[in-house]
Order: sequence, then structure tokens, then C-alpha cells
Amino acid sequence: MVRYKVTVATGDVAEAGTKNSISITLVGSRGESRRTTVSLLFLPGQEKNLSVDCGQDLGPIVLIRLHKWRLFLEDAWFCKDVRVTAPDGTLYRFPCYQWLEGVTMAEVREGSGKKLADDELQILKGTTVMLMSAPMYYIRWKNFAQGWPRCLNVGSILELDSDIQFSCVRATDFTGFLILQGASHFLSGFLLRSTSWDSLDEMRTIFSRTQGRDIVPEYVAKHWQEDEFFGYQFLNGNNPIIIRCCTALPPKFPVTPEMVAGSLGSGTDLGKELQEGRIFIVDYEVLDDIPADTINGRQQYVAAPLCLLHQGTDGLLRPIAIQLSQTPGPSSPIFLPSDDEWDWLLAKTWVRNADFYIHQLLTHLLKTHLFGEVFAIATLRHLPTCHPLFKLLMPHFRFTLHINTLARSVLINPGGLIDKGSGVTYEGLKLVVQRGLEQVTYTSLCLPDDIHHRGMSHVPNYHYRDDGMSLWEAIESFVTGIVTFYYGGDAAVCGDTELQAWVMDIFTNGFLGRTSSGVPSSLQTVEELIKFLSMVMFTCSAQHAAVNNGQYDLGAFVPNAPSSMRHPPPREKGRAFLQHFLDTVPEVATTANILVTLILLSSQLKDRRLLGQYPEERFTEVEPRRLIRAFQRRLEEIRDRIEERNYLAELRYNYLNPLETENSISI
Repeated sequence: MVRYKVTVATGDVAEAGTKNSISITLVGSRGESRRTTVSLLFLPGQEKNLSVDCGQDLGPIVLIRLHKWRLFLEDAWFCKDVRVTAPDGTLYRFPCYQWLEGVTMAEVREGSGKKLADDELQILKGTTVMLMSAPMYYIRWKNFAQGWPRCLNVGSILELDSDIQFSCVRATDFTGFLILQGASHFLSGFLLRSTSWDSLDEMRTIFSRTQGRDIVPEYVAKHWQEDEFFGYQFLNGNNPIIIRCCTALPPKFPVTPEMVAGSLGSGTDLGKELQEGRIFIVDYEVLDDIPADTINGRQQYVAAPLCLLHQGTDGLLRPIAIQLSQTPGPSSPIFLPSDDEWDWLLAKTWVRNADFYIHQLLTHLLKTHLFGEVFAIATLRHLPTCHPLFKLLMPHFRFTLHINTLARSVLINPGGLIDKGSGVTYEGLKLVVQRGLEQVTYTSLCLPDDIHHRGMSHVPNYHYRDDGMSLWEAIESFVTGIVTFYYGGDAAVCGDTELQAWVMDIFTNGFLGRTSSGVPSSLQTVEELIKFLSMVMFTCSAQHAAVNNGQYDLGAFVPNAPSSMRHPPPREKGRAFLQHFLDTVPEVATTANILVTLILLSSQLKDRRLLGQYPEERFTEVEPRRLIRAFQRRLEEIRDRIEERNYLAELRYNYLNPLETENSISI
């Protein structure tokens, strides 16, 4: 008789335990054990020890089967892991981290990272095929909107598998927070007022009620009219990826040297500043001819402006010219800092409104949430749980499918919060994302390439670039270690059929097979694999943090990020004044609706996991675990540098601090 010692651990999460019957079968290279009962009762966080007796040595234990059975009431069980000690003392670990529901059987591979090509035993090859056939069946694609990345084929969060839903703690916190904020604004009367704000000062009252979160909004309310702060936000605001160096003015933006001479200072001119790389441009062409909506029966308006900025001798960026349409002419004047105060301020506010749309729909929704969902779905469909890249990537998809499914139900759906609170129609919203996807390139998703392509390598005070590059390099170093450990060379990358299917699925369903995007449809070398994985992990962690976490900070004071405009763009100068401005930016109720959303999206909910935190020990080998510790130490160094820089700063850039950066897109 041969005896194996087995420890079965229940996860330490709410409702993880079960009163249903759990049993186990051990599968080795030479045979398998009889099915042995583990327990009829598991509590959260509890471990159960048992012995499994066999008539012969099973050889190396390569697989376990967990059986869940019930007589009457269903009671789901969350298994953390199983550890098996063979008679010779060899320890085998089986990371599980999944829910078992109903009468079911789950096969769990031994924890060493294995690709299909690594499997020598026929039983393992068959198991891998079986493990992947189930996700291919229930994880399916669907079209949400024409020309968008495809998404998960479910109608609501109720249809989600338990392994990809919010945890109980997270779901409770999310719902409670939303109800609390909505009730607060309702009771304060903001949601009931469909009139203009009485004054600029009154706009501050809506965020002054949010205790502990008013420091940055107060700074914004104090400085939003300043050209320096306007320029700063293109570097370190919610949308720091749209500005680019301008070496030649486009014909559609006919700024003359005389127009901007006063803004450039003495001893220089526009031609010289263009040549020396100190002129920058922001172009919102994607908004051209987007249909505008009505809010509370009142017509709203959308503009597609261009904005020219100059880097002064002090290193600061300031706007020097704004045109509010893509078609120059007498009815589309170029606004200048030398214009009347309200003309210039209104022109800048139109730019901020356009930036709101591009940030929310492209920088945030498309380039983090929708792409993150594509990466997650393809991983679940093509990489088995034993695959080293599944182990690497899954922590970076935690809760992403849940939050995106929820967004399609309440945020970006017809009549949802964005539809009701923004100035574009629902059809316009869909069209902006469609146009945005047509323009996405692989270069734009890889931070080092994007910074270089936009000519932003040497601009001072660009904290998004500096902190982002630190995180990109840390992620890339970690990924390099993992890839070189599991892939012996380029041939191993080419020969990994699961990997190739994964990349092709992303290319086909995420980027709609558009080869002009430069997004790869296959990976041929170790170097290509490292870059692609770094892009995926950076997008789902650091990039999302950079464009999500400051939404309330920079958007709570409505003139700084208006979600709609109630008067058309000015067609001539000299017509703007304070009351016209108040009647142009969103009314009180619209502001409150949008603010509830911004508060939630930039909140720190319970049960979050920060970048580099991997409490689920999916890797069992020594080297990957060492690489994780090295990654965590590097993140601590980045944190210390950021906090040292921020210590004396009046306005801290903290959105890429590892202490504020989640592993995944979970909000």
C-alpha cells in the first residue's frame, strides 16, 4: 500500500466555504487513485488534511480531479489550492483559485508552467484539450457596436461565470458607494436643478461636500483659467497621450507668425520655434461632424478644435492659438491669448470639452477597458490554466469582464450615464469609438514607441512619461525574466500553438484584422513576445491608472472638463461674457450626474490589488517567484522616487504611483 498525504485549501474569501461533498482523485504518470472523500464541510480559509491510499506508486502526480456533489441544496465552493506529498517526500502543488458550482468535476494541472508542446504524457495532452474546449464554448465573442472591438457575449453581470465576477466584498462596496453618492447629490438638490449655475463660485459647492477629496478640485477651481495649468493638463492630466510636437502647421490651421509673436517672446519667431521643437499641437479631428444630442429638451453642441501650444523658456506649455473647427475661414476665427478675457477662456473651455470626449471614449474606454477585455477573453479562450502566460496575465484581468459588462448595462448603453450626461448622441458616441479604433496603432499602445513617435521625449515636467517609462521598464524586465525562463528561444515562441491562437484572436476580434494598425497577428521571436506581453500588462495596469484615477480630481470643477456645451461654438470674437459662459457649460443636474460617475470611477474600492501583488500563487517554480519579488522591489523604488518628487509639490502627480496603480482594470 502506498500512501499520499493531501492538503486541500479553501480560499479566504467571503462565502468560499461549502456544505456540499468534496472528493479528490490523484492522477500520476503510472495510474490514478480511487476517488477519496475530502470533507462534507469547508469553512473559508480552512485547510483539510487527508491520506489517499493506493495499491501502487502512481509515479509523478501530474493532475488532480476535484469532485463536488450535493444531495439537496447547492453551496458553491472556492478552492484555493491542493498540495500532495508523495511517499518519497516529493511535494506537488496544484494552484486552483476557482469556484466549483453544482455537481461538477474540475481537473487541475500540477503547478509548473507548461505549454502544449511540453506535454509528453498523452493523458496531459488530452486534459489540455479538454480544459480549453470548455472556455471556447462558454467564453464567446459578440458585437456590441459596429466597428468596435468585440466583447464578451453576455447580456448582464448575472450571466458571468463566478470566477470572473466581482468578489462579494467588491460588489457590496461598489453598489453601496454608488447609492451613497447618488443620494447625497439628490438630497443636496443638485440632481433636481435643470438650470445654469448661478456663479463660478457656486460650482465649487458640489465637490466641497466630498470630504477628503477636495484638495485637487480646489486647486483646479483656483487655477483653471491660467494658461500654464491648461498646458500642464496635456502632459499630466487625464488625457496625456494626445499632444504631439508640431514641426509644420497643417493647412487647416492657418496660424500666422504675426498672430503668435506676442506669445512667443522676443528674439524668436514661429518658424524658429517650429524648427527647434518647441511648438505642440492637439487636434480633435475625430469629433468632426459628430451629431450632438439634447439634454432636458435643450440642444447641445460639439466642436472639433485644434490647439497650438508653445514651450516657453521656463519649460512650461501654454496655449497660443485655438481654432474651434476643422475648416478655417471667417466664421471660424483663431482665438489668441491677446483676445478679450471671456473670448479666450471660452475657446479654452471648448478645447476642454473636446478633450472630455476623447479622454472618456478613446483614451479611457477604447484603449484601456475595451482592449483589456479583448486580452482577457482571448486568454480565457486559448491559454489553459497551466500555461505560463495564463499564470502571468490572469491577475491583470481581475474583475475586468465584470466592470465592462456593467458598463455596457449602465454607462455606455442607450440612456446610460454617458448618454444622458454628455453632448453627443448615442450614435455619435459609437461613431467616435469606431473612428478611434480605425486610427489605433501598435506604436500608440507601446509607451516608449508612442513617446518617440509624438516627439515628446525631451519635454520637461512630463510626469506621465517619466513615471510611465519607469513602470514600463519594470514590467518589461519582469516579463523578460518569465519569457526567457519558459521559452528557450525563438523556435519555442513560433511552436507554441496556444500562444499563436491567442495573438490571432486578439488581432481579429480586438483590432478587427486591420493590418495597417501594425498590431501583430503572430509572434515569431522572444523579443516580439516580450514587447507584446509588456504592452498588455502596461495597458491593463499603469495606463488605466494614468487615465482613470484623476477623473474626479480634474473633472469635479465643471468648467475644467465640461461634458456638454449648451451654446454653439462662437463664430466671431467679442460676444462672450460671464452669463453666456454659465449658460454654455453644463447645467447643475447634468454636472451632478456626471460627477457621480467620476467619483465612482476614480474611487478606491475594497478588495483591490495593486500592481505587483500576486496573492494567488499560480507560479510554483523557484525562478518565477524570485522574479516576482524582484519586480516588487523595483516597484517600491519607483514609489519612493515619485513620493520624493511629490513631497514639496503644490500639485502632486500621483496617478502612476505603484501605491495607486491596480494590477487590472477593475473600476
